[in-house]
Amino acid sequence: MFFKFSRNLNKSLSLLVIFLATPLLNADWFALNMTRGITDISNEVFELHMLIFWICVAIGALVFAVMFYSMWAHTKKKNPVPAKFHENHKLEIAWTIIPFLILIAMAIPASKTLVKIYDDEAGDINIQVTGYQWKWQYRYLEDDVSFFSNLSTDLDEIYNLVPKGENYLQEVDEMVVIPAGKKVRFLITANDVIHSWWMPAFAIKQDAIPGFVNTAWTVVDTPGIYRGKCTELCGKNHGFMPIVVKVVEQDEYDLWVDNKRQEAIKLAELTTKDWSTEELMERGQTVYEVNCVACHQTEGQGIAGIFPALVGSEIALYDKERHIEILMEGVQGAAMNSFDYLSEVELAAVITYSRQAWGNAEKGDGEIVVPKEIVDYKEPKI
Repeated sequence: MFFKFSRNLNKSLSLLVIFLATPLLNADWFALNMTRGITDISNEVFELHMLIFWICVAIGALVFAVMFYSMWAHTKKKNPVPAKFHENHKLEIAWTIIPFLILIAMAIPASKTLVKIYDDEAGDINIQVTGYQWKWQYRYLEDDVSFFSNLSTDLDEIYNLVPKGENYLQEVDEMVVIPAGKKVRFLITANDVIHSWWMPAFAIKQDAIPGFVNTAWTVVDTPGIYRGKCTELCGKNHGFMPIVVKVVEQDEYDLWVDNKRQEAIKLAELTTKDWSTEELMERGQTVYEVNCVACHQTEGQGIAGIFPALVGSEIALYDKERHIEILMEGVQGAAMNSFDYLSEVELAAVITYSRQAWGNAEKGDGEIVVPKEIVDYKEPKI
């Protein structure tokens, strides 16, 4: 009876092993492994990862071999009389010293790589990265360039109304542009909650913490487009703040910087322009769809109990000054953050849009906000 049970158990275990191993034999192991990256430091990190991995595999194989041999060689059938012994000082010394030496051997290459990763010297280009819910701001400290990078995936894709694109949730309206072959240092922080700036191709993953500045750096020799994302659970739209870096040759980078400066000059000039309601509405809708729609929804209906509706709001209908103040200062103790990082034109346009859209113009005073009013609000109060 016992031998029949043993044969059935062995057969069952064999079938279980085959069942579990079959999908593993067909798996793409390279897809499951850590990515190598495209920079020297990312390749060094990958080699370190593989070195530690194979050391762990060897240790595991040795430990399990000793265990299985012990179970096979010291059965009751082969050793009916159990051995009587106590501590073995030589063995205890060996299993203390050998793991210590293995750890030292692993720590030496790991420390060398970490020293390189945390090199905090200024780069040829220094970029301040600030995380917001749910977007990234980039300020090029030497070139006086600043912009926000927002998710640009179409809402119809997100709500499954159309097929999802190749780079679903990994598309942005403004890419980070850096020149090939130059050291770029990132100074990473956050404005509201903890975020994490992760670019696997560069072997960079650094937390963005309000009130702190963490640094990372890279030198990318190969032009191309590289994608990352926020890897800290930073709120309901955590999955909607991707990172896209475009690496270009120096000439193209210089041209890009010059174009961004010209855009900033033109935007500053717009604060003195006489704006019509239609012009503000058109620009304001674009700003709203990028910055406000996630919380206040496409028709301004808000989310009950979390984000107030803008449709029929007393502030949107009648209190222009308070409306400006909320976007400039935020609301203490609420989820509404300050949007003072937007330009004067963008702020005026989005306030006008929310005061005019969805029938608010007919219900309220219908007053618009022009960029000059935002400029005046920012002036120091005496």
